[in-house]
Amino acid sequence: MNRRAPTKDIVKKICKILRDERPDYIYLRDLFRKVREEFDVEVTTKTKRLPYVPTEEELKKYYHTVWQTRNIKHMVLIKVLLYTGCRVQELVDIKISDIDFDSCQIRINQGKGDKDRIVPYPKDFRETLMVYANTERNNGAVYLFESNRKKPFTTRGIRKILADYALESGMKESISPHKLRHFLFTWLKKQGIDDALIQPYSGHETRKSLEIYSRLSLSEAQDVYNDKIDKFPI
Repeated sequence: MNRRAPTKDIVKKICKILRDERPDYIYLRDLFRKVREEFDVEVTTKTKRLPYVPTEEELKKYYHTVWQTRNIKHMVLIKVLLYTGCRVQELVDIKISDIDFDSCQIRINQGKGDKDRIVPYPKDFRETLMVYANTERNNGAVYLFESNRKKPFTTRGIRKILADYALESGMKESISPHKLRHFLFTWLKKQGIDDALIQPYSGHETRKSLEIYSRLSLSEAQDVYNDKIDKFPI
């Protein structure tokens, strides 16, 4: 087999040929597609690895470790992540004033894509969240999760908290905010909840689903969430 020329040498030759064509992205895309066809080269794609989602038993073991510390702030933090499916940046941006204790909802301001949305939490969690929030507010807090220096928690700090508990509980895989988010939406799917009812809370939007989602009201999604969340393992 003949030794191939270095790719950088081939690139120089191609550039010399194409320089007068002043190619843009579309031109180059079509050009190299035709080159692949000429040489009968198939496009290979790497198989995507499915994200790790903890089992219910793993999650119960994980939360038991958190419970053993008697750290109320950490307990509330992890439950907010689990019950709402919010992203870690959205979590650190939650202010106490964003919480509606009557409707059991939290307003996410300028989430991913700079879009606002409402996320639910269970009625059984309302009193715990209210007591915690009131204590924080009486201590001068503005954000739901602040350090002793009255600064909002950082995303890095929250990831470390979750990872440390995973290590302490002996889990094979580490836990991150995104994995807890995956757990919630996977669990809701297993309960038979349609994607269209999960979407208003997840913050996901796809071209394919927008038309379906637009027909569903938030109140419909809230009713289904309330009906199923009582069975949640934590």
